[in-house]
Amino acid sequence: MTDKQEPLRAIALEYDGENAPIVTASGEGAIAEEILRIAREHNIPLREDALLAELLSDLNLGEEIPPMLYRVIAEVIAYAYLVSGKVPVNKKENSSP
Repeated sequence: MTDKQEPLRAIALEYDGENAPIVTASGEGAIAEEILRIAREHNIPLREDALLAELLSDLNLGEEIPPMLYRVIAEVIAYAYLVSGKVPVNKKENSSP
């Protein structure tokens, strides 16, 4: 019996605070390593979740995440804000009446 190890997979998302996050990079193996290298170089928080990466890898570049993943991606975004020491801006509070 052999343990087949899954290849390294990385997905990058962009979230503008208003629309659904979109896939900006996706790859396995050497491409995944490069995505991770660039993220580290720019101090972008990383989160390891093989199942979520597998689900997101079916999306095309520029494609919005599907509604069924909104909650889990919201948790990932919240995690990224937390580890970055950032606070999301509430546009309703900052708009003038």
